[in-house]
Amino acid sequence: MFLNLLKIFIPTVAAFFIGLLITPIATHFFYKYKMWKKYSRNDDVSASDFKKIHNEKEELNTPRVGGIIIWGSVLVTTFLVFLLPIFFPSDFSNKLNFISRDQTFIPFFTLIIGSLIGFWDDLIQIFGKGKFARDDKSWRNWKVLTILVLSLSIGFWFYFKLGITGIHVPFGGTIYLGVLIIPLFIIVALGTFSSGVIDGIDGLSGGVFATIFASYSVIAYANNQINIAAFSGVLAGAILAFLWFNIPPARFYMGETGIMGLTLTLAVLAFLTDSVLVFPIIALPLVITSLSVILQMASKKLRHGKRIFKLAPIHHHFEAIGWPSYKVTMRYWIFSIIFAILGIILAVVS
Repeated sequence: MFLNLLKIFIPTVAAFFIGLLITPIATHFFYKYKMWKKYSRNDDVSASDFKKIHNEKEELNTPRVGGIIIWGSVLVTTFLVFLLPIFFPSDFSNKLNFISRDQTFIPFFTLIIGSLIGFWDDLIQIFGKGKFARDDKSWRNWKVLTILVLSLSIGFWFYFKLGITGIHVPFGGTIYLGVLIIPLFIIVALGTFSSGVIDGIDGLSGGVFATIFASYSVIAYANNQINIAAFSGVLAGAILAFLWFNIPPARFYMGETGIMGLTLTLAVLAFLTDSVLVFPIIALPLVITSLSVILQMASKKLRHGKRIFKLAPIHHHFEAIGWPSYKVTMRYWIFSIIFAILGIILAVVS
């Protein structure tokens, strides 16, 4: 038991400090090559409330690829624990390696591939020209198609390679879905990815994601999935390193290279830890964020332009009614911690 805790704790702390070490180097390149959006959202948004709360100058001078800090820290940490038993062979150094075919290969693969696809999207909006650089509807459709293809591939791996055919119902046993587990994963992955709009206030997404991944480390540990627990802990540590520099005033934003990798990885972890139905509780801030956008769009379409919220996503609504951005962020963090604890209890006890 003690060795299992060390296997989680040591890589988690290592990822945090590696993130702190690589950030000054990465930040230098972010600013040197002006890796920020060239077009403001104000160009496409007519809502006066948004223009009042949105700092256009800040957006157009702050790098949007900060997610590199997160997956870069995870990559370096993973590489180090892989090399450790080669140069310092022992039972302990062998145990620190948390990459395994049945537990962490797929979430690690998802994180890296999703982050690289997101990085490609960021580069288009940074250095590209024309409608794609403005993240127009046609480009967003291509992104959704990319997520569909990646999710389909992962769903096939779940069903055919890992034999995942059902989901656990808290206090109700297991529902066997068979091959339907594949479309279910696609739906969960798309829904989780849609919540990426939470990356809209300094420090907001970092605090929420760190809490969620930390909770999955606890759930995996309770399930005796020690490799997943260590991997989730490493992600939480890397996100906290990102958050260290993302609190106001942010030195960079997470960007698609952070959001895409993290949201897709969360969907994978929900299935691997058999906590799909608890996932919406653990990640309730993400769910509410996504739902607020959907409800706003539906209301404007069905009610002849009438809005439910002053702004969507909902964290901008709170800003529009007078909450300072730091207050929105801190309350989101508190909200996230409360429901993460509730989700852990449901996942573990049931």
